[in-house]
Amino acid sequence: MNNNLFNEMISGFVEAKKYRAGKKAKMRVSRVTFEPVSMKPAEIRLVRTRLRFSPREFAEFLCTRVGTLRSWEQGSRKPQSSALRLSAIAKEKPALLLERRALITKLSSS
Repeated sequence: MNNNLFNEMISGFVEAKKYRAGKKAKMRVSRVTFEPVSMKPAEIRLVRTRLRFSPREFAEFLCTRVGTLRSWEQGSRKPQSSALRLSAIAKEKPALLLERRALITKLSSS
């Protein structure tokens, strides 16, 4: 790795650490808000089946356990934060996920 790039990265981490500790830091902070998303259990299952993901594959994509995904699909629990957002993206733009899935399959078979 280029020494200058490495030093810039370390400097950025140091500034982020200062900011996190509540100290004055040389950085710009941007906050992004997203519209709240909600999905019914049937919608979550529909997204998974349209993508032709097994429960295990979809749970891995959402970084959760199969049991958790099952409870979302049955309605006993509701997904939160990133898993919910990823499910909504999968619903709106399934081609992105299918492209990623093909790439992962290709890389793992090499």
